[in-house]
Amino acid sequence: MTTPSANAFFAAATDVLTTAIATQRDVVVEAGRRIAATIDAGGKWWVFGTGHSHLLVEELWGRAGGMTDLHPILEPSLMLHEGLLKSSLLEQQSGLAEVLLQLYPMAPGDLLLAISNSGRNAVPVEVATLARERGVQVIALTSLAHSRSVTSRAPSGKRLFEVADLVIDNCGVPGDAVIEHSPHPVGATSTIVGAMLLQALSVEVIGELERRGRPASTLLSLNA
Repeated sequence: MTTPSANAFFAAATDVLTTAIATQRDVVVEAGRRIAATIDAGGKWWVFGTGHSHLLVEELWGRAGGMTDLHPILEPSLMLHEGLLKSSLLEQQSGLAEVLLQLYPMAPGDLLLAISNSGRNAVPVEVATLARERGVQVIALTSLAHSRSVTSRAPSGKRLFEVADLVIDNCGVPGDAVIEHSPHPVGATSTIVGAMLLQALSVEVIGELERRGRPASTLLSLNA
């Protein structure tokens, strides 16, 4: 068993990140192409995640160098600041997705990036499912290893990767934490790797829009 240490985590996390870059490069480029095509055609790019995955929505929204033409779904009750238990329980509740899609009306021709490390909880699965039923293309960012190791909490029995049109794998391990320790592993990688993949995706979208003759509106740091 590896003794927990910063150096052990640096090494393990770097391995996951390196794997993600090597294996997901083409998927990220394809996702960027689809998002740019959506925006170029007048559709909206929506981004949604619950629990810790909402951090990756914020990674894209309002960041220096990021795009302004992006529509985040940040529901406070599904984030963490109203309580970890509350958000954990609510993201498992079937039917809540229907309310969210009334508040954030996706339309045919839009695209949704749905983020969930486990891909098993009802809300992200049902948001993705309902979006596709409305003619919205769905790209998922998830851990395939984790998701394939668990059952779905959605009544459909589907996991996020099973209801998406395109899947970006964060290449994380089941349980997310990569350093063995008793009673539980420590050192999660999903946010670190997810942020890298999504920043690469954002840059790809910006580049693809430029190639299409439609330069993207981007943000300068307020502290620059």
